[in-house]
Amino acid sequence: MKNTLFATALLLPLFISCCTPLFELEEAGESFGLAGADLQPPVLISAGAPAEDEFRLSFNEELGRAELMAILPPIVLDEVECRGPELIIRLGEAQEAGREYALDLLVRDGRGNTQQLLVRCYGHNPRVPALLINEVTTQGSGTHPDMVELRVMSSGNLAGVCLYEGTCEDYDDRMLFPACEVGEGEYLIVHFKPEGIAAETDETEAVDESGGLDAHPEARDFWVPAGSGLSGNNGSLCLYADPFGELLDALLYSNRTSASDENYRGFGSSSVMLMADYLSDRKAWIGETVPLRPEDALDPEDSTATRSICRGSVPTDTDSAADWHIVPTSSFSFGAENCDEVYSP
Repeated sequence: MKNTLFATALLLPLFISCCTPLFELEEAGESFGLAGADLQPPVLISAGAPAEDEFRLSFNEELGRAELMAILPPIVLDEVECRGPELIIRLGEAQEAGREYALDLLVRDGRGNTQQLLVRCYGHNPRVPALLINEVTTQGSGTHPDMVELRVMSSGNLAGVCLYEGTCEDYDDRMLFPACEVGEGEYLIVHFKPEGIAAETDETEAVDESGGLDAHPEARDFWVPAGSGLSGNNGSLCLYADPFGELLDALLYSNRTSASDENYRGFGSSSVMLMADYLSDRKAWIGETVPLRPEDALDPEDSTATRSICRGSVPTDTDSAADWHIVPTSSFSFGAENCDEVYSP
């Protein structure tokens, strides 16, 4: 996987000061010495925007002091409060829903250990629609490349919603949706292997604006920037309310078995095994065992570019392989109601 992120924020450490001068440790009421001295700065655990006028960051220990040196793009600041292990940044104006904000911070614990961070948060979206991953092709062709269909279950705005090939912590490609009003019953098609032509445009207004392979005249088409396609037989898809926010839906798929190899419980790589554990821990994918086995995932082996992986026409959502089936050849239905027929070899 080419992108690895921490749980709920992208952290770009600029400086780490692990050792503090003797006088600072003495002022903090700590004796200085190699044995038992705390020399580690606060570690960021999560970051987000729980309200349109607030950012909230959580650390692994109580903060002694924090300084917000800049926010980009600029936004009016009201106050910065350290509350135990939390840093609360209150704003004097509303964030733009789904917009990326970079927070340049200096944080210090009670012992003087200091770290400077650049933290990325996304503007609070109070109207995230209910969405389901509804249809997938992971083994696309030159004429029908890899795609994922989302079904809109309730109206809202897509600003900041993010679909990953992988998880927010470890992914290959992602689609970060722009602001776009959607209604219940709409279909969104995410093209994971675009040609990179000008006609491939994200349809935030009219649904028939885009060209490109498999662009649908009655569904909204979105194109993963420089997308290289999905893993054919072994991977996951995760849909979040924002890039590091609530996990809305997920799909775990694998054509392997527990006996495929001795390493990684048969998943073939530590990356896919850890994805399975991530989804299991969050109860986003449920199998017959804990930890999950490859057999607990959806098996995509019989799928092709036109034999897609589908939920039913009336979708169920038990967070398991039981929700999914592979349709017969040429029965893929991106942009329309799913086919309930099941492929039989």
